[in-house]
Amino acid sequence: MYTLYASPGACSRVPMITLEEAGADFEVELIRFMRGAHKQPNYLALNPKGKVPCLITPDGPLTENSAIALYLADQFDGLLPKAKTSLDQARVTADLVFCSATLHPIVSRMRVPMFMAEGPAAIQSVKDKAMEAMAPMAKLIDDHLGDGPWWYGDEWSIMDAYIFWVWFRIVGGEFPTKLYPNWAAHASRMNTRPSVERALAREAAMQSTLEAEGLLPKMG
Repeated sequence: MYTLYASPGACSRVPMITLEEAGADFEVELIRFMRGAHKQPNYLALNPKGKVPCLITPDGPLTENSAIALYLADQFDGLLPKAKTSLDQARVTADLVFCSATLHPIVSRMRVPMFMAEGPAAIQSVKDKAMEAMAPMAKLIDDHLGDGPWWYGDEWSIMDAYIFWVWFRIVGGEFPTKLYPNWAAHASRMNTRPSVERALAREAAMQSTLEAEGLLPKMG
């Protein structure tokens, strides 16, 4: 019923976990960035932005994680809180956009600053400023998760998948993650969730494919 165009480690992990959580019937198509698959006409016809994720739904292609999240939550129960008012719905949307429009750009500048600047000094400056920008956002998330176990309290949601991916991206990137124990504990809970285990297994298979094809260095 659904096809998700994805790449291991990319933010396509968010809808992949969501689809697993929903019990949806879906398959994954691996986008080989090093072969330029994201710039080929057949993919650009689905997603002119040339990025992942792109979700092929019964209603047509859909891009952007926040939009995909809202669409899937409308198709399957238990993925986002049921809004009682327009303001409630707007706040849920704001949470998703916080991930896509605030956190994601900061993460990109932390982990791939060479895409934003040229020369060692400029690249380091981009990374340093991103680290500074992430600190208050990380504290906000850590404080919010202190009431846990999930972003919306007792109920798991797509927001948990999104901040789980953000955590994955900042770990190992010289960011002082030890300062945020609630977020770390949240990531540990996520790692034991069956939907997450299945999604990560899919990513591992994609990673192995890329390594076998010489498109990624072997990890570990």
